[in-house]
This record gives sequence, structure tokens and C-alpha cells, in this order.
Amino acid sequence: MKKFNVGVIGYGWVAGAHIDSINGTSQGQVTAVYSSRKQDSAELSAKHGGEIQCHTDLKRMLADPSIDVVSVCSYPYQHAKQVIAAAAAGKHLIIEKPLALNLKDLRAMRRAVAKAGVKACVCFECRYSSQFLATKAVIDRGLLGEIHYGEIDYYHGIGPWYGQFRWNTKRNAGRSSLLSAGCHALDALLLCMGGEVKSVSSYSTGSKNSEFKKYEYDTSSVTILKFKDGRIGKTASVIDCIQPYYFHTHLVGSEGSLLDNKFHSTKLGGTNALNKDQWSELSMRLLDSGDVNDHPYQTQFETFFNALAKGKDMPLTDFETAAKSHEVIFAADLSAKKNKPVKLSELRA
Repeated sequence: MKKFNVGVIGYGWVAGAHIDSINGTSQGQVTAVYSSRKQDSAELSAKHGGEIQCHTDLKRMLADPSIDVVSVCSYPYQHAKQVIAAAAAGKHLIIEKPLALNLKDLRAMRRAVAKAGVKACVCFECRYSSQFLATKAVIDRGLLGEIHYGEIDYYHGIGPWYGQFRWNTKRNAGRSSLLSAGCHALDALLLCMGGEVKSVSSYSTGSKNSEFKKYEYDTSSVTILKFKDGRIGKTASVIDCIQPYYFHTHLVGSEGSLLDNKFHSTKLGGTNALNKDQWSELSMRLLDSGDVNDHPYQTQFETFFNALAKGKDMPLTDFETAAKSHEVIFAADLSAKKNKPVKLSELRA
């Protein structure tokens, strides 16, 4: 079984979760870390296991022929330049969300990945959570029929008590509520509904709570999606709420509905089909934490390494799929800024 050596770009909060998850797979091992701050190789090796070489020169790390994959865990505004350099060096990629902060950078990254012919895994890891693996199974088995409406919402108070807050408050780093955090919910909505988005309408606002005053952009938004086939969806992204983490899911179809970890379907027959007040409960772990240490990275990375070993693309969270989710997000942010609907075709023109 081939073992893939991985170099990590950036050594902050999320990088620790990446390293431990990569090392927890059967085919990945972190062997190098690049950081703008000098790190101690012996210390990182003892903390995470294996032998980790530390670099302060990214070009030198990327020039190492023993490194097969690069995991990009830096600030979002650094992603484009680093991803393009890693792709040019022939490295396969694991890229933290968001991919980029604007459409220009996203397009440049897409061209670089395609030109280099490397494989990429984007960290929309919620697709690999117990909640959405079970939800997708219900959909794929036809228990909801044809979904015509869906709402998946992200509620997570990202204040001074949370690791991401330190840099996420800046417009040039977080950019918007939807892009910096709620992107997980919008991406999950696209996973569940499928199809092409025609246009979006988005509005944003913010809390008066003093804890969130440092944000340079609106911290709550709601986005309505209209699909080309006439279906509609909604995503709320609320990072200024005072409540427990909540990843709300409600899907409505021609044969049933799903609400978080419950569903109702005419396809089951018996009492469930006759009693409109009765839900069936799914055995799943709901997404209930924004902490990176609770994210299903290991499942996602194991899938990526298995795909690499077979020379196949990453399922569910490949670059192109993630790029399409980002296009919808950029359209939504543009809609909120202009206070009018935005067609996806306007972005692709």
C-alpha cells in the first residue's frame, strides 16, 4: 500500500487538525511543515508523530520530490498564490475552505490545477459527516421523492471565544459571513438538491452585541437560490448568534420531508404514511460543533488518499464541485452588496 508524504502550508489552529487526521489515515503521513514563523522539527515530530521537517521557505518545501501532497492551511487570502505554486510543482492538493476570496483568484487556481493535472480535495468536509452521509442516503433511496424546496442553515456564534475570530473579523480575511463559515451550509444544500443554480438573492445584516463589533462586514445573511428547473432553496449564515452550534436542515419533496435527524415518507407504508404527525428517526450524529477537532477530516482524507492510489478524482469534494459552490457564494455576496438578484451567468460571462 502506497504511503503519501504530505507537506502542510501554515501551522495554525486548523493545521493541527489536518496533521493528526492525515496521520490517522492508513495512507498519509505528514513529513514537512511550512510556516512563516519558525517551528521546531523535533517538537512537531514529538507532538504529531513521525519525522516532520520544518521550513520557512515555501519554494524549498515544494521542491522536495519526496512530497506527494500539499495541505493548504494558511489564511484564505494566501490560498491562490500557494495553490498555484504547489500545483506547478506537481503536488496533489488538500485545500481548506474557502478556496479563494474572489472570482479572479478562483479562476486562476482552477486553471493551474487543470494545467498541472493534479488532484485536489477541498475541505467541505461536512459532506463526509454522519449527518450528511445519512441524509444523502435517504435522498438517493427516493424516500423524499423529488425535492422542490430545501433549506440548510448555519448558526454558529464566532466571537472572541473562538479560534477563528482573531483573523475572521477582517474583510480581507473573512470577506463575508457566508464565505467564511456559512459556506458549509450552502455547499450542503447544493449536495442535497443537485442541479444548476440560475440566480440568487441575498440580504445581510448584523448583531448589535458588542462582542461582534470588530467585524468589518455583516455577520448574518440569508440567501435564496433559484435553480434552472424552477426549484428553490435557502441558506442562512449567522455567525453572530448567541446559542449552541446548529446546522439546520429541512428538505421537502414530493414523497416526504427531512428535518435534521428525522424524516417522513410515503414510501415507507404502514402507519408512517398514514399519520402525518409521525416522524421516523435516523441514526446519525448531528453536526454540533464548529471546532476543527470535531470535523470529519480523517474520513475525507482517507477517501482522498484511496482515490489518489487508484488515479481517480476525489468524490464529493473535488476542486470543480467546490468551485461551483464558491461561484454561488460569490454571486450571493454580490447580490447582498448590490441589493438585487444576481444570475450565475453574469459571473461566467
